[in-house]
Amino acid sequence: MVDPGKGPAVRICDDVFLHEDTCHVYVLRDRGRREAVLVDFGSGDVLDRLADFEVDRVTDVLVTHHHRDQVQGLARAAAAGIRIWVPPVEHDLIARVDEHWRTRPLDNDYDVRQDRYSLLEQVPVTGTVGEYRTARYGAFDIYTHPLPGHTVGSVGYFTDVAGRRIAFTGDLIHGEGRVWSLAATQWAYTGFHETAGMEGVAATVLSCMQVLEHGPELLLPSHGEPVTDPPAAVTRACRALRQLLDTRRRTPWDPEEKLRRPWNQVTPHLLRNTTSMANSYALLSEHGTALLLDFGYDLTTGLAGGHDRSSRRPLLASIEALRRDHGIDRVEVALPTHYHDDHVAGFNLLREVHGTQVWSPSHIAPVLNSPERWDLPCLWYDPIPVDRELTCGRPVRWREYEIGVHELPGHTLYAAAYSFTADGRSVIATGDQQSTEWEPGIRPELLNYQYRNRFRVDDFVRSAELYRKLRPELMISGHWAPFEVGDDYLDMLLAEGEKLARLHRELLPRDLDFGAEGFAARIAPYRSVLTAGGRTGLSVGVRNPFPTEETAEVMMCVPDGWEAEPPVVRLEIGAHGEGVADFQLHVPAGTGPAERLRVAVDVTVGGMRLGQQAEALVSVR
Repeated sequence: MVDPGKGPAVRICDDVFLHEDTCHVYVLRDRGRREAVLVDFGSGDVLDRLADFEVDRVTDVLVTHHHRDQVQGLARAAAAGIRIWVPPVEHDLIARVDEHWRTRPLDNDYDVRQDRYSLLEQVPVTGTVGEYRTARYGAFDIYTHPLPGHTVGSVGYFTDVAGRRIAFTGDLIHGEGRVWSLAATQWAYTGFHETAGMEGVAATVLSCMQVLEHGPELLLPSHGEPVTDPPAAVTRACRALRQLLDTRRRTPWDPEEKLRRPWNQVTPHLLRNTTSMANSYALLSEHGTALLLDFGYDLTTGLAGGHDRSSRRPLLASIEALRRDHGIDRVEVALPTHYHDDHVAGFNLLREVHGTQVWSPSHIAPVLNSPERWDLPCLWYDPIPVDRELTCGRPVRWREYEIGVHELPGHTLYAAAYSFTADGRSVIATGDQQSTEWEPGIRPELLNYQYRNRFRVDDFVRSAELYRKLRPELMISGHWAPFEVGDDYLDMLLAEGEKLARLHRELLPRDLDFGAEGFAARIAPYRSVLTAGGRTGLSVGVRNPFPTEETAEVMMCVPDGWEAEPPVVRLEIGAHGEGVADFQLHVPAGTGPAERLRVAVDVTVGGMRLGQQAEALVSVR
C-alpha cells in the first residue's frame, strides 16, 4: 500500500505523498502543473524536498489544527507566498496568537486545554476553510468537515484522487484504531455536562462516526500509519473511548442517540433538539422547509474551559437529520429568543452553509449586529447580520404559521417570546426566562435573572401577565423540557414575580432609583479600535434616579494627552428618566499601539456626585 520513496518521501497512492516531519505532511500533486497542495506543514522542510515529489512549487497549505507540530514552520510558507488556510475556530491561535499568549490566564487557571501548544509567533493567513462545504484548492476539490476531539477546532479534509475517497483526519485517530493523545481531549476541568471532564473523548467518538458517513477508503492521520480499513479502526477506537468515558459516568453514554436521533417530537410539526447545549426547536412547514427557534452549540459534548474564540464551536450535525428523517430540504429562518451565545452561536454558519435568514425582534437586532457596542455578558464573538427586523406586538407570517412576537425582559432586557399554534396546540417559546421544572406544592427554583443582563425590578411581573393574557397550552424553553401550562403554574409565576419585585423595593434605597443594575450611566460603544490620530463618537446614556426633574453633568475622563469634545455635557432629565450625552474622542497622532485603554464618564445628577459611573475600552492599533 505504502511505497517507500527517496528520502522522507512516501508514496501513498497516485499523486498523494507523505513527507515525514514533526507531523505527517501530505503532498497532493498536480502532475501537469508541477504544483502541490499540502495538508499540514510541520517544520516546513518539505519545501526543501519538492523535487522528491516532482513538484516545483506549493500553492496552498490546509491546516487540520493549530498545534505546533502541525504548523511550527508556517512562517516559511507565508514568506514563500503560499496561501494558508486554517480552521475557523482556530484562526486566532495562528494569525493572532501573540494576543493569546498575552491574555492567556496563568494564575488560578482551570483551563486544561492544550491551547498553549500553539505557535510562538503569529503568522498571517490567507483565510479560513469553509466547513461543511467543498472548495477548490489548486487542482483539487476538497470538502471540509469539523472533527472536534483532539482540539475543539480540528477539521478534516476529504477529496477524491484517482477514484478513491481519501480523508485527512489530523490527530483524530492514530493508525489502526488508537488516538495520538488522550490528554489533548480533556477540554475542561471536570465540568458539569453529561460528559464531565471528557468532552473531547465524546467529541472524538462522534467525529469518528461522522468520518465514516463520508465513505473514505483511506484515512491519513497526522501521526501513525495510514488507515486502510476505516470502519474497523473507528470501531476499535470508539469501543475503547466509550469505555473510558463511562468510567466518569453513572450510566453508559450512547453516541448513536446523539448523532442519529437528535430531534424529539413535541408535536408532529414541532421538534426539540436534544443534542444542543441550549434547546433549539424546529417548526416544520408542509412546504418541506423549517424555521429554527434558537440555534447555539449543536451536538455539544460540553463546553471547553476558557472563553476565547477557540473554546466555542458551532456545528450543524442536526440539520442533516432534519433532511434525512423529516423531509426538510432547507432551513429558511432562524429566530433568537435572546442574544446569548448558547442560543445564537450557529446562526452565521446556518447562513453560510444553508442560506438561512436571521429574523430578529428590533430590540435584539442591534446586539446581534454589533456586539462590540455592548457591555453585556454572553455575547457571541462575531456580528450576526439580521435580515429582517420584527416589531414586538405585531405578528409575523412564515409559511402557514402566524407567529406572535412579544418583548420578554427578565433574564435579559434583550429577549423575546414567540407564540404560535402547532398541530392545534398553542405554544409559547420563552428562552431562558424561567425554569419549567415545577410541580404544585414544591418550592420553585425558576426565576432566571442576572443583573448584568439588564434585569429590571418588574420584569417577571410583566412576563407572568403576558402568559396569562396568551394562555398557552405548551411552554418551550431554553434549558428545560416542554411543559404543559396550567392556571396553577401561571398563578405561581405571577406571585413569584410580584414577590421578587417587592423584595427589591424593600432592599434598595427608597429615594434613589438606579434600577436593579445600580448604575446611572452606560457608554456605547463599549469597545472601540482606533488608529493614532483617529476620532470616534461615544454616546453616554444617563439615568436620573430622582422622582423630580434634575440636571445631569457628564464629564469624559480620558488618558493623558487625549481629548474629549465637549469636555462636559449638561442635560435636563425628567423624573426617573434617561438622557443621552454625545462626545467625540480624539487619539493624538504618535500614540503607540495599546490594548483596552480605559475611558470613563464622571456623572453628577441633581447635585449628587456619583463619580465615574461607566467605562469603555479603546484599543489603538
